[in-house]
Amino acid sequence: MNGNQKTNHAVEIPSSAKLKFLFISWEGLGGDLAKQILNDGHEIKFYIKTSEDDDILDGIVEKVPEWEPHADWADIIVIDDTGFGKIADNLRRSGKKVIGCSEYTDRLEEDREFGQSEMKRVGMSTLPSWNFTEFDEAIAFIEKNPGRYVFKPSGSITSKQKGVLFIAEEESGSDLLEVLEHNKKGWARKFKKFQLQKHINGVEVATGAFFNGKDFIYPVNINFEHKKLFPGDIGPSTIEMGTLMYWSENSSIFVSTLEKMKQPLVEAGYVGYIDINCIANNNAVYPLEFTSRFGYPTISIQLEGILTKTTEWLVKLAEGQSFELKTRRGFQIGVVVATPPFPFRDRAEADIYRDLSIVFKKPNFDGIHFGYVKFIEEDYRIAGGSGYTLVVTGSGTTVDDARRIVYNRIDNIILQNKFYRTDIGTRWSNDSDKLRTWGYLQ
Repeated sequence: MNGNQKTNHAVEIPSSAKLKFLFISWEGLGGDLAKQILNDGHEIKFYIKTSEDDDILDGIVEKVPEWEPHADWADIIVIDDTGFGKIADNLRRSGKKVIGCSEYTDRLEEDREFGQSEMKRVGMSTLPSWNFTEFDEAIAFIEKNPGRYVFKPSGSITSKQKGVLFIAEEESGSDLLEVLEHNKKGWARKFKKFQLQKHINGVEVATGAFFNGKDFIYPVNINFEHKKLFPGDIGPSTIEMGTLMYWSENSSIFVSTLEKMKQPLVEAGYVGYIDINCIANNNAVYPLEFTSRFGYPTISIQLEGILTKTTEWLVKLAEGQSFELKTRRGFQIGVVVATPPFPFRDRAEADIYRDLSIVFKKPNFDGIHFGYVKFIEEDYRIAGGSGYTLVVTGSGTTVDDARRIVYNRIDNIILQNKFYRTDIGTRWSNDSDKLRTWGYLQ
């Protein structure tokens, strides 16, 4: 944390002004948010650091090869991912209005061990966990202390490495023992540290909120992620296949977890979105890990539910203003519509789909949010090499209403070999019954 962060006393930007936004990104994931700002009539310059996907957002936003020459041009700088924390802190010290990133919040997300220690320090109910650097030591630990554990890489790891986890199914942990024994040599080359965390039964739920540098912005977001590739939570982990969410003015899930992070975030000078994934049961809400940035597809689904004009709330957030978001009642659902090679990287496979047009049976773009896409010759086309193509969203007073709307919108899309999960939101009936019984839902 940095307690010497310079406070920005710059004059507030008039709401009627045409504003200049500079996006700093690894892969262009913030393109959907940038497009919303363009629709509000403002200017965008977009810097993407990786060259592998250099056609992402072509024809949609103005892309620049370097961000530094445009920092003074920008009224607001938006950083859409972790990994730019030092840059963000320096920009804030110089008086720039920056949304996203700080060294402290980057570490919260990227270093699981540190994130867990901060959860415990601020008074959250954390699950017992044990950190290891040697696989034989972990094997001996489970043999001595039989039980269900979750294996997670830890230390400073990439988002892709976070997907390499194993949840024991056997009460003795015998299945995890087999996995560790058979994979210890290969994993030892990939992970310097790893963690065994006690497994508990419950409902996986996340809570997130925007933070203006001084306080959280209400209402807060409650969301239920679906990370596995196939319906029924089967297959490899992805960045996300879909999410159910709603907005809450007074959530005990938020109060018992993320709200406790207010003072550390103030000390870090953080401005942006932060989310914490948890397991809730009849005993407590146990935090698992932080996402200290815009989430994907989370931000696109939030845009479905936020009624306040996008640029308006971004400006207020950047200026440290206290305000309340106007949000829809009910539920929002977002579904990732992907093409091969998602969720993997395969250049040859990606090139088969690159440049394919995204066609709509009816000219209706409601609930359509673009991932790795470009606009060429009057067509939206697939760009990049990942297959993360669209996020389709819908909102309704009930989960069933939201599901009907979002899947009808997907049916309007013609896209070769598109795939998506058909069960986003179906767990709500069971999950909500449990959460209500345990006192987390009113």
